[in-house]
Amino acid sequence: MTDKIEIDFDMTDFRIMRALTHDGRMSDVMLGEQVNLSSTAAARRRKILEDRGAIAGYTAALDMPMLGLGIMVMVAIELKSQTDQVLEEFEAAVVRCPSVTHCSFISGDMDFMMMVHVRSFDDYDRVYRRELSMLPHVARIRSSFVMRSVTHRSVPPAIFERPTLSGL
Repeated sequence: MTDKIEIDFDMTDFRIMRALTHDGRMSDVMLGEQVNLSSTAAARRRKILEDRGAIAGYTAALDMPMLGLGIMVMVAIELKSQTDQVLEEFEAAVVRCPSVTHCSFISGDMDFMMMVHVRSFDDYDRVYRRELSMLPHVARIRSSFVMRSVTHRSVPPAIFERPTLSGL
């Protein structure tokens, strides 16, 4: 759940955001061509979306196996307690873990789900012993090794298919 206020977007905004999710380095000229705007109008609309926070930033998608981190592990963590202090201490410690690429507070039997990228099973053993098992207030750690990644998206394509989200 988020505290952000939903902002109305028009179809041009959605076309711009869709184009940029495919290529965030796209020039304003190319963006304008793709969304049927002049490069100046495309640049202005992109800036407005950035300023409003709809475009939160730009990143490079790295090929983890090419970088030697070919094993992805999904790690479920159960805490001993869920008090505010315990959650804050755990979350602060996770942020300092160099092997964790994603961590979310979740509903269900476990409290947190995280993603870890490692070089090998021995490397995961090291991460488990030196990072994960050292996290405060942990009652249980469950690790699942990803066998094959089917899809990895930063944005669900459905957001561009539902104009009701844009207030239209």
